[in-house]
Amino acid sequence: VQLVESGGGLVQPGGSLRLSCAASGFTLDNYAIGWFRQAPGKEREGVSCITMSNNSTRYADSVKGRFTISRAPNNTLYLQMNSLEPEDTAVYYCAADEGRCSLWHRTYQFWGQGTQVTVSS
Repeated sequence: VQLVESGGGLVQPGGSLRLSCAASGFTLDNYAIGWFRQAPGKEREGVSCITMSNNSTRYADSVKGRFTISRAPNNTLYLQMNSLEPEDTAVYYCAADEGRCSLWHRTYQFWGQGTQVTVSS
């Protein structure tokens, strides 16, 4: 199982980024994929997740209406992030686990290496 994130970078407040998570080595349909983030000195927090078997999604309150999780046919997941705020600055990770999605990071078995998102003027 391998997860590789990409798409992070430096963006001004109010800007947008789209993160990608390329998954390989397993069949996505039986898994949930989550996006998490961790800022320096803070605990890892769930941002969004999707249950691949039925495409149900969940979002943290802090990102509702701004972030959108989606899937593409080629085993790629996206996190579209709009109206970015300095508080969104963190390393973003995608993770996979069997079953339904959860925003609790400890339920996830497989993790990518992370991609840095910095929101600053």
